[in-house]
Amino acid sequence: MREGKRSFKVTTRTLGTSTLKVSPLCLGGNVFGWTIDEKTSFTILDALVAAGFNFIDTADIYARWAPGNKGGESETIIGNWMKRSGNRTKVIIATKVGMEMGPNDKGLSKAYIFRAVERSLQRLQTDYIDLYQSHQDDPTTPIEETLEAYAELIRQGKVRVIGASNFTAERLAAALEASERHGYPRYESLQPHYNLYERAGYEAALEPLCLEKKLGVIPYFSLASGFLTGKYRSEADLSKSPRGQGVKKYLDARGMRILAALDEVAQKLHSTPGKVALAWLLARPSITAPIASATSIEQVRDLIDATKLTLDRESIESLNQSSAWSAQAAG
Repeated sequence: MREGKRSFKVTTRTLGTSTLKVSPLCLGGNVFGWTIDEKTSFTILDALVAAGFNFIDTADIYARWAPGNKGGESETIIGNWMKRSGNRTKVIIATKVGMEMGPNDKGLSKAYIFRAVERSLQRLQTDYIDLYQSHQDDPTTPIEETLEAYAELIRQGKVRVIGASNFTAERLAAALEASERHGYPRYESLQPHYNLYERAGYEAALEPLCLEKKLGVIPYFSLASGFLTGKYRSEADLSKSPRGQGVKKYLDARGMRILAALDEVAQKLHSTPGKVALAWLLARPSITAPIASATSIEQVRDLIDATKLTLDRESIESLNQSSAWSAQAAG
């Protein structure tokens, strides 16, 4: 299918009970300044907005792990793009705080959040962040202190909505309860590690909680670092990408069953395994917008195509069965 600039009207989804209206797919900014440079990143961001999509996820730590980087590269690229394009009001920017950026620069204490948000705002060249997320839980800081910091940032107009990432169901429930008890803003979204292969950790306890509390859910590694596209089918394929070694764990009997089911459904629907894997996530009632990254215009088009793909019940059941998990796997 050829993509026009506006080939179809994008139906936005409300993130949790917030005022944020987001496209059904979130572009992951983890590759900006890592596997793609600024120029390519700009091309991909332009293509996303031209197609009517508005949701971009990044973090202060992206891409600190790459040689020569110090963190903040992704936010800087997005900030430069927004300044050049004038697209700030057309996009929902999600970023995160909490991962270690340097000595004494980590966690969710009030003092650190206040320092980190100013740095993110400066790199993004904006005066507000649409969705500010706790990148991981910080058991050393009282939940109330973290929420109080976010409440202050929202009062100041520097943050619109807050979310959580990598939280356990127990800690997420405790945070939601604290918000209710003290009148603090609540986490309106969860960003969990979730895809057709990694199901147990989310579905066992987090999914019921998110449905009950009406949280938006924006899973990361939606394509299992590219494994669910069918790009990696043997150890020999792992050298195809810098992310290849992270896929090795999926090359087991269950992974092969999942790929076989994806191939079958893709063939039936004249689609591709990657699009089917994203469509499976989008069909799940708890999911708001899967996060997926792209390193080329072709990949952006594939991601957009995936949001137009509707899976029939038989296809969903086939994918569910091939990827079935046990209660033991939930830990």
